[in-house]
Amino acid sequence: MNIFNLFLIGPLANGLILFYKILGANMGLAIIGFSIFLRFVLNPLTKPYMNSMKKMKDVAPDLEKLKKRHSGDKIKLAQAQADLYRQKGVNPGAGCLPYLLQIVVLIAFFNVFVKTLSPDGDPTMRFNELLYSPLKFSQNEVINTRFLYLDVTRPDILKLPFISFPIPGPILILSALVQFLSAKVMSPYTKLEEKIAKKTKGSGDDFQVAMQKSMVYTFPLFTLFIGMRFASGLALYWFIFSLTQIMQQVRSQGWGELTPWLEKLKGIKS
Repeated sequence: MNIFNLFLIGPLANGLILFYKILGANMGLAIIGFSIFLRFVLNPLTKPYMNSMKKMKDVAPDLEKLKKRHSGDKIKLAQAQADLYRQKGVNPGAGCLPYLLQIVVLIAFFNVFVKTLSPDGDPTMRFNELLYSPLKFSQNEVINTRFLYLDVTRPDILKLPFISFPIPGPILILSALVQFLSAKVMSPYTKLEEKIAKKTKGSGDDFQVAMQKSMVYTFPLFTLFIGMRFASGLALYWFIFSLTQIMQQVRSQGWGELTPWLEKLKGIKS
């Protein structure tokens, strides 16, 4: 067993089965419960990153002024920007390492699903290869993989009578939708940076804005594409993870790029 399996995949698999046994031997409920628990445990790793992003948002107006003032001199702009960050106590790199560690944990959890809940094997036997002795299943035990209309070991796809190709199921669509909303909430600067990019010379800002915008759409599409190939338990996990991420981001920084949508909705209601 390599280090990745020993310190990440193994403990995560055991945690998932612990929740499975606590929550009435239902794998769907176990995925939901353990995903929420995992988000709570990983919150200290995310908080420094969120605080750093909030500080960056606070200095954005001052940064815009600097970009206007030094629009023709990238070197002076970089120096002025460094001075601004120092005066305001902003460290753009603060929290990046803990956030990256969180991503590593999420990748490991993804690997747990791939190793254990794939449709072409016996989940009980595959879990037993990763479980500690007290949590191992007996020879006659069978893991309950049914949840609502899903078998969490199989992709969430629908095959309709008059359509020759499979289409994403409800959980998978919800997962992609919530991931889209999560990306919008986590992009509080795109509109401001788009204005700056139009007023400053060079393509660096335009590239950054384009990347932010593309991520808002590519991640949900990626979720749909991958979700139609992997176990629906993974889609359920993505849905819970993205939903809790939205809640955490809103508490920390507000609604981000969803703010104009909410304002329009309030205007319609009033």
